[in-house]
Amino acid sequence: MHPRNQKLYYLVAAALFAAAITVTTAYVLHIPIPMTSGYVHLGDALIYLCAALLPMPYAMAAGAVGGAVADLLTAPMWAPGTFVIKAIICLSFTRRQEKILCVRNVAAVGAAGIISPVLYSFYNVFLAGTWAAFWPQFVGTLVQAVGSGIVFLVLAYGGDKVKLKDRLTADLR
Repeated sequence: MHPRNQKLYYLVAAALFAAAITVTTAYVLHIPIPMTSGYVHLGDALIYLCAALLPMPYAMAAGAVGGAVADLLTAPMWAPGTFVIKAIICLSFTRRQEKILCVRNVAAVGAAGIISPVLYSFYNVFLAGTWAAFWPQFVGTLVQAVGSGIVFLVLAYGGDKVKLKDRLTADLR
């Protein structure tokens, strides 16, 4: 495939992931957490999957844009923080392995499960203007991260069983 077409392919894939992340984060299985005024969603599972399938700049853009647009639709004050945080959590993942479910991506779920709650908690301290806002946000985001991590592991296992990575990259060779 010509390099220009390859870039277009990745750009379209990233845009589709961003749209799916937005919808999944904002509307699909959107469970409010009264303690933090936040919500649990499965959008991060798609961010992890995206980061395991696309080159890093495209995955980071899809995660950042998808998450931020979801926040613009549901809780706009979180959008700037989400834009940065979702891009950062992509960095732990790799697409360079033969399978989606590889040692690095399993470890990346754990890393994202720590990085995301910590960064969101610091952002909540910034928004609230008090350190008392740290722990409630941490707990809520940790629950969110664990749920998304489990969903990602299931999606990755299923994707590997149907050779999703091979199917998506067959046209790029």
